[in-house]
This record gives sequence, structure tokens and C-alpha cells, in this order.
Amino acid sequence: MTDFETVVMVDWSARSAPSPRKPTADSIWIGVARGGPAEVSYHRTRAAATDWLISLFEAEIAAGRRVLAGFDFPFAYPRGFARAVTGSDDPLGLWGAIAGRVEDTGKNANNRWDIARAFNRLFDGGPGPFWGCPPGEISPDLEMRKTVDYAAIGLSERRAVEARIARTQPAWKLYTTGSVGSQVLLGLPRLHQLRLHFGTDLAVSPFEPAQTPIVLAEIYPSMLAADVSARRDPDEILDAAQVRVTAEAFRSLGPGQLSAMLAEGDPVEGWILGLGHEEELAAGLGPALLRPPPLRDDCFALPPGVDWTPVAEAVERLKAALHPVAKSETVLIAGASGRILAADISARRSHPPHANSAVDGFGFAQGSIGSAPHHLPLVEGRAAAGAPFDGTVPPGKALRILTGAPLPAGVDTVVLEEDCTIASDAIAFRGPLRRGANTRPAGEDVASGAAVLPAGHRLSAPDLALLAATGHGDVKVFERLKVAVLSTGDELAEAGQGASAATPDANRPMLAALLSGWGHDVVDLGLAPDDADAVRAALDAGAAGADAILTSGGASAGDEDHVSALLKSEGHLTSWRIALKPGRPLALATWRGIPVFGLPGNPVAAFVCALLFARPALSVLAGGGWIEPQRFTVPAAFEKRKKPGRNEYLRARLDGAGRAEVFPSEGSGRISGLSWSTGLVELGPKERRIAPGDPVLFLPYAGFGI
Repeated sequence: MTDFETVVMVDWSARSAPSPRKPTADSIWIGVARGGPAEVSYHRTRAAATDWLISLFEAEIAAGRRVLAGFDFPFAYPRGFARAVTGSDDPLGLWGAIAGRVEDTGKNANNRWDIARAFNRLFDGGPGPFWGCPPGEISPDLEMRKTVDYAAIGLSERRAVEARIARTQPAWKLYTTGSVGSQVLLGLPRLHQLRLHFGTDLAVSPFEPAQTPIVLAEIYPSMLAADVSARRDPDEILDAAQVRVTAEAFRSLGPGQLSAMLAEGDPVEGWILGLGHEEELAAGLGPALLRPPPLRDDCFALPPGVDWTPVAEAVERLKAALHPVAKSETVLIAGASGRILAADISARRSHPPHANSAVDGFGFAQGSIGSAPHHLPLVEGRAAAGAPFDGTVPPGKALRILTGAPLPAGVDTVVLEEDCTIASDAIAFRGPLRRGANTRPAGEDVASGAAVLPAGHRLSAPDLALLAATGHGDVKVFERLKVAVLSTGDELAEAGQGASAATPDANRPMLAALLSGWGHDVVDLGLAPDDADAVRAALDAGAAGADAILTSGGASAGDEDHVSALLKSEGHLTSWRIALKPGRPLALATWRGIPVFGLPGNPVAAFVCALLFARPALSVLAGGGWIEPQRFTVPAAFEKRKKPGRNEYLRARLDGAGRAEVFPSEGSGRISGLSWSTGLVELGPKERRIAPGDPVLFLPYAGFGI
């Protein structure tokens, strides 16, 4: 075996407590490449990362894929240390010796300082080789700074491979910036655990021949620093970018290249995989992908002379102005419902993975039976979904088989149990039965490698079942878009609070509920009075903590319309007068580089504009593409004469006959009509006289994700 279908790159961590829940640097990051973009996952503890790797390796072996797994810490110490500890130069024997001493809990608590002190005591002639520790751990056997004379204790400060890379740190350094020693002490026991778990299915390069299903190797991602920098996404954590790009680089190598690299190195001191082959690795990556720029400050600008904007034109202009701003992350599929795919998904395994029985019955080779009626002796045993039959069913004989069981050798057809007369050692049935009857071929549903779901698709519960069935335990998705919500106006008060003369803020809870239902994270900016400083502070808070901002109120051009005034003076504002009813004023702007959607203050108008413009625009920013509302042609249950010039949206619901009835009042202050309705009737810009029974377009709220 020479090729690797799967490349795994691990950025290790020596933290003494779990990493934060929010992904951060200096934690454990794992990149997995099988061809195409690598998938990256974040792990808070060494125990969790090790369990995840075991599950991954087991799944890859089961799928018949070889795995190269690289770890970013030394696999060995300078020559002489292993012999001082174990009496042998065998580096893998040293792994076992270290594993036998290290205590490393599921929450990252560990005894690495005690281990270093114990190893230091093995050396006479001065301080031992390990150094660096927190002030509270300083002792005669472990010093904070390097004072050791390595020649005096018969060791070198660095391995030969490290001497070739000036930026590497020695494995003896346990603490402060750039220290790798603690990662080694806490990493080698976990690699030893992998060796014990997988036995002869795993080898360690360059100490063992790299001919096994799993091969472990030492890596140094900074070797590809320039390539990582060129391909790093904006705001992407460096550790995540390193494992992603490094995994893709090694996976891109041609047949034989990786095997040749794995054959290099010192059998005692180890080796950094790919050292001296940086140009080959960079060439495999190809040119760096262009990264989308942030939104232009004037992205909403209308061309000169344009004043009133038809709805259809406004939609097209929004589409052209926006692009995704959300970053990607890898999550377990159990928590991926509602998330948007950041990459195309292909099947990692066929579904079903094996030809199997579609019924409870008896399996046999169709070509081995004669004319009906058929009398077939039974083979001892049976095949079940969780307990397949190991042997071969001889021609002219049958085997008891249950629904979902893989077809054993010698079986290509199944007869239904109800169609048989059954004795203890034989069955009888009439035919004919075509070959393959009552069976399902492997890949009948989805073949391995087939396209499953496209990037930009929002995952539903059925999608998660499909991902699991086709071999995916995690998936690359866009992070949830953070959308800030702000209401403005001196007249407003929080719902249930304020004086009786105050107007309860109905917009913020309504918009927050819409955003949550659309899969976004809501940042509540609260209420801002009609004061420029207060509105500015609120917008600044939104720009600092969100990807987009929704405001309601203050979007017109009145004296107290501070939102539009501030966006015009300190941001970049286009006040679109959309030709629609309700919701004519719509402020589209950027503030500190963040898109702002200034909705009307009237709740009904704010609701309609949010559905028609904010929802699809935010979907684009979130990576999901523009979403057109569902439209159905239904008979009208109302009369109306519509004037020309604007699109009109009437609150409506379907009656028992499937006709659209509309709310009695078109007043945009009638919030009760939103609760009464189940959708909108859309009337285009032309003049129209509508009578009962005439066809109209009905846009159900369900089609807007409500």
C-alpha cells in the first residue's frame, strides 16, 4: 500500500484546563482532507480529541481508506534520552515509559511538572535537560530558565532535524512562548494510546514501515507559513488555517510522493514529514483562492436619477450588492440542524453499504434452482442485519435471512417467508422468482462519492439522516450570522413597562423572533431615544458584535429621524423609496463596514420589509444564497380596485375553500392583522380590479420560514 485517501493534521495543546467553548487559538484543532477543501474541527480537551480521532480512524478503516495523521510536536528526543530512561534507544519504548508516568485527566489536569522533575533526577553533573515552569512549580529539579549544560549530561539541546529549521524550539522547553516540551510530554502518551488501540493497523514514521492502514507522522505547519497566510480566511484563527492548509497540501501529493517522504528520517531521533519538500507541497495546493472582500461602503448606492425603486429592481440590486460574510466551522451533525453548508457534500460511503435483503425470508442463488415447485435444504445458521452470515451458501441450498441483513456469498435472491412452507431443515415454494428478487443492491439509494448536498443548503432533519447514512459524522457549515436589532424613538417603552401614554415596542420582539426562526443569532441593542449620541453608541455596539444590523424607526428624513441622519453623515446611506405598500422608506446602509437595514417604524411595514428584503439579504450574508418566497395562485375571496405604481401586500389567509380572504383593514397600524393572517396577497405594480374568484398570488408565511 502506498497511497493515502485521508490526511489528518492535528494542532496539539498542553492546556491544563479545557479550552473555552468558543473556539480559540492554542487549543486542539484537527483538519481532515479527503480531496477538496479540508474540514476543520475544534476540541477542548486532549481526551476528547483522542476519542474523536479513534472514531475517525475506525470509520476510515471500515470504509477502506488509508489515513496519514500528522501531529505538530516532536515524536522523539535528542539521541541518548531514551536510553537514559529505558535502557534502549527505541523511541517507541520511550513513549510507553512516558505514558506509564503521565496522569492526564479528561479535563486536562496533569502532572507534567512532576514528570519533568523525575526525568531530570536521572542525570548527574548538573540540572537535568527539562526547564521552564510557572513560578509555583520551581524546585531544585526544575528551573524556570535554562541553565543546563547539555554536553555535561551527554545530550544535545536539539535533534538533528531541528537544527535545519531555525524557528523550532527544543523539546526540553516546557513553559512560556513557543514551548513545545509540554505538548510532547502530554502528546506522546495519547499517541501511545492510539498504538495500543489499533495494534498492527498503525505504524509510526520513521520508526516503523509506513505500510499500515494508519500512519502517524510528525509535522511542522510553520514550514508552509507563506502558503497558510495566502489561503487564510479573514478572521480565521491561525491554528485552524494551519491544519486546514497543511492537510490539503499533503493530500494533494501525487502517487508515491508521500510514501517517499515517509521513508525519510532518523530511526532514533525521528523526522519532520515533508522537510525539504516544501516546493512540492506548495505546488500541490495550486494558486491561492481569491477571498471575498468586505462589503463596499457604497454597495447599496442607486445610479444617478433613480428615485422610486420598483420591488423587482430593489431585489435585483440587493442580490448584486451582497455576498457571504460568515466564516465556516465544522460541527457534529447532531448539532447541525438549521445550519448552512459551507462546502459541497459527497457520500463517504454507499447507502446501503452492502447488498441486503428487503424482507424476512430465505436467500439462495437463483441460477442454481430448477423448475417450480422448489425444495431447498437449509444451511445451518442465519443472516441478520447486525449479525451477518460468515460462510457461503452452496448452490441449491437456502439460508434463513432477515430484513436488512447483508447478502452472504452464494445468495442473490430472497423468497418471502410467507411464500414458503418451512420445515426444520428445508423449505418449499413456488416460482418463478427473478434474480435479485426481494433484495436491495449496494448503493441503491446513494453511491459512494456521489453528490449529496450542495454548499449553501440549509440542513433539515431529513438531511441529517442522509449525512449520517452516507458516512458523515460532522460537517462544514457557516457560523450563525449575528444580527443586531435596534428600535428607536422617544415614544417607545419596553413591552409591559413605561407610562400609559408610551407606545410598547412591538418591533424588536417581532424581529428577534423572525431572526431566530431564520437560524441567526440575535444581538439585542435595546431601545434608543431620539438622540444622535445614543443612536451612534447603539450602532457602534452592533458593528462591534454583529454581522448585520436591523433598525426600526428613524429611517425617513424628519427632524427626529436620527438613524438615517447618522447613517448619512457618518456611514454610507442610500434611502430607498421602495414602490410598495406598506413599507415605502427602507434605509440600506453600512456602518463601520457592517450592513444596516433601516426598516420603517410601523410594525406592519417593518414586518413586510423584513420578509421581502431582510430575510433573503441576510441569507446571502449567512452563506445560504438568495431565497425567493413561495408563491401560489389561488382564487380571491375579496374585491379590490388597485391603483397603478406600487406593489401592494395585503394580510391574508386561506378560507375553507382555498380562497384568499384579506384582513378587513389595510391600515398599516393594525398589528392584529399580522396575527390574524397566515400569509400575504401580492399585487403587482399595474392597475387592477379584483373580483371574487379572480386569481391572485398568495405568499404563505410558512414559505418565509415563519
